[in-house]
Amino acid sequence: MAPQISIIQTTLPDAWLEAEVGAFGQLMLEAGAACVQHSSTRSTYKWEGEIESSKEWRLQIKTSQQHLENVLNSIRENHPYDVPQITHWPAESNAEYADWVDSV
Repeated sequence: MAPQISIIQTTLPDAWLEAEVGAFGQLMLEAGAACVQHSSTRSTYKWEGEIESSKEWRLQIKTSQQHLENVLNSIRENHPYDVPQITHWPAESNAEYADWVDSV
């Protein structure tokens, strides 16, 4: 079986400056994430019975299994949305990258 890491995905408000997104990412690193990537995206979703479409920041966070719960808790504690998107899944990785993620 290939080495595994955990990937977490969440979104943040487009109104946030990139420095604010970076500060949120820093909190994830302090909670045990190895890497946080962010990019601009557009989300289309239903909210309170209406179809909405808005720009957001998308964050993809890589962490080890041992730090997964710490990072998830940090997202829950620091996220500005009433109902944040917090999804996560295991991912196979090359051994060198998985070792690096585990070492953080």
